[in-house]
Amino acid sequence: MTLDLARDLPAALADRTAAWRLIAEIAAFWGAPLRPGAGTGAGIDAGTGAAIDAELDAAETRLGLRLPAALREAHRLIGDRPDLTGNHDTLLPPAELYVDRGCLVHRVENQSCAYWGIPLAALGQDDPPTVGWPDAAPSVPLEITPWTARFSTECLAVVLTEPLLDEAAYVDAGEVDPAGLADWTELPRLHEPGVDTRFFARPEGLLVVQGGSWLAMRAVSQEALDALCEKLPVSWLDH
Repeated sequence: MTLDLARDLPAALADRTAAWRLIAEIAAFWGAPLRPGAGTGAGIDAGTGAAIDAELDAAETRLGLRLPAALREAHRLIGDRPDLTGNHDTLLPPAELYVDRGCLVHRVENQSCAYWGIPLAALGQDDPPTVGWPDAAPSVPLEITPWTARFSTECLAVVLTEPLLDEAAYVDAGEVDPAGLADWTELPRLHEPGVDTRFFARPEGLLVVQGGSWLAMRAVSQEALDALCEKLPVSWLDH
């Protein structure tokens, strides 16, 4: 299967239906297709769909708030796929959603050093923006950073990033000068200004650069991974 992220990302960033469709294509590209009808209810197993909806309804009752449509759809789509959402950081299941810092927390860094959430004031939107903040003591002044313009965009960023950190796949990581990525296609930015995360693609691989230099990469095969690692000026962890 081919994947043309440079072509398809702009539409996915503007419309959550297109975002869900692209997430399904990304999963299939890595050989891990979603269940039929996931995210839409069309063709999804009735028992599975009912169970997910019951968990989401219980979360609403427990929290005393309504969950945005995009969050509910995302859990039907990828809520049970830690291979796509939880190799490093964790997309919280409905039973673990909670409120903190005036936000509905939906994702937590793997050592609880950072958190991502939806501002409570935006919960009335179908596809609300997301924000992020580092772990800090309650007495420490905290700046909450705008993260993505839409929750569906946050889900796209998660599914583009987390499979690159799957140690059972064809992956590697290291420090890179982005100037050395001239042979890769830089994709449209998913995050808000101030979030230093950039995605680059080739037909045989995908990589993310965070914090200006930290790179994680996944390839479609061991041969492709070896060839890409040989070409890039990176101090690799495993090569």
